[in-house]
Formats: sequence, structure tokens, C-alpha cells
Amino acid sequence: MRKNIVAGNWKMNTTVAEGVALAKEVNDALAQNKANCDVVICVPFTHLASVAAVIDQNLLGLGAENCADHTSGAYTGEVSASMVASTGAKYVILGHSERRQYYGETSATLREKIALALANNLTPIFCIGEVLAERENGTYNDVVKAQIEEALFDLSAEDFSKLVLAYEPVWAIGTGKTATADQAEDMHAHIRATIAAKYGQEVADNTSILYGGSCKPSNAAELFAKPDVDGGLIGGASLKCADFMGIVSAF
Repeated sequence: MRKNIVAGNWKMNTTVAEGVALAKEVNDALAQNKANCDVVICVPFTHLASVAAVIDQNLLGLGAENCADHTSGAYTGEVSASMVASTGAKYVILGHSERRQYYGETSATLREKIALALANNLTPIFCIGEVLAERENGTYNDVVKAQIEEALFDLSAEDFSKLVLAYEPVWAIGTGKTATADQAEDMHAHIRATIAAKYGQEVADNTSILYGGSCKPSNAAELFAKPDVDGGLIGGASLKCADFMGIVSAF
């Protein structure tokens, strides 16, 4: 059975001390008010080990925001999947639109990252989504389908079942624009149908698909009420405990 998940993506924000304080605050809030979904925070590499030491991962999952497409070696500045796993983290965001846009990540790169994440028992939160021009010219369903096929469809059904997907309407990230709940549901249903066509309906029905475009406490309940929206990948609102918990409580 697929899980409802609210995952925070802190991006390039907070010092280690600030991050540890925020993680503790979220952990304490979850200890006081049990969530009706899985809750995860994905934090900068520098924070992982320190955050792992102060949270209860039965309450609050921990993830990285990326990992390298190589196992080890002369790749200055990169952080491997095994390094991420060694901190105690269990999740890793891969294919985020900002990584694709600013750092040129391709489907070929992402296939390597996914394989290495899975080999190190990390759960990839794999991001897909269209930019504004693709939304406006009507190609968005084809764009998202191609992103899934090119990066993921060489996986076995067993390995695919270990993934979480996150749909990011790139035009809605940090812009204040949000896809309507109906737009989100239409795309999530399209993603699920794409999975079903390759791996069968059971795998598709068991895949968690998160919404990742300016989700906040004021619109989370409407989004999460849609049958194919299984939670959110939360950016800015995950940097304030009250806002993040407001989204968690939408379930």
C-alpha cells in the first residue's frame, strides 16, 4: 500500500547549528502530535550527521538533497551515495528541477545516481516536471512521460517499487504560482498511468507521488484530498516548523 509522505527540501539554507535546531523543533512537534503520514527532511550534506544524531527516525526520516553519479574517486566536491548512507540518512532527492536547470543533469546522469542510491539502500525521491513554456504549449504530459521513461524504465519492477516520485510544475516553484488541485491531480494520474503501462497497475497503485510546487498550509488539504496526490515535497515552507507542521497536519 502506498504511503502518504510530506518531505521537506531545505535547499541551500541554514547553517549546521540552525539546521540542527530546526530539525529538533520538527522532531519535538512530531513527538507531541503524531502525524498521519510519513515525514522526511532533506537537508544539506554538511548537516546530515549532526541532524541524524538529534532526531528519532521512527518519527522523522532524514534525506540528502542529491548524491554523485560515481561510487568514489577523483571527483572533488562530490558526495557519494555511500557517504550519504553512512550518515544515517535513508532518503535522497534526485533529479530536482534546480539540478537539471543549473547543473545540467540529464536522464543518463540520473540513471547512474538512482542505481547508486538503491545499491546503498537509500530511497530516491525522484523529481519530474515541466517548465512554463511546456505547460503553455501543451506538451507537458509528453515531457513528464519522457522524463520517467528515460531515467527509470530500465529498472526492474522490484527496484522501481523502491522509489518515491515527486511532480514539480517548475513554473510554480518559488513563483507564488501553484498548480490548481485539479491540474495536480491530472498530472499525478497521468504519471500513475505511465507507470501502469510499463510495470502494471499494482506497482502503479503502490507508488507514492508527491506534489512539489509551492505547497503551503493554506492549500495542502485541497491538494492532498486528490486521489493521486500522496503528499508533498516542500521547499520554502519546510524552513519554518509551524508552516511545515501545518502541511503535515493536512493529512
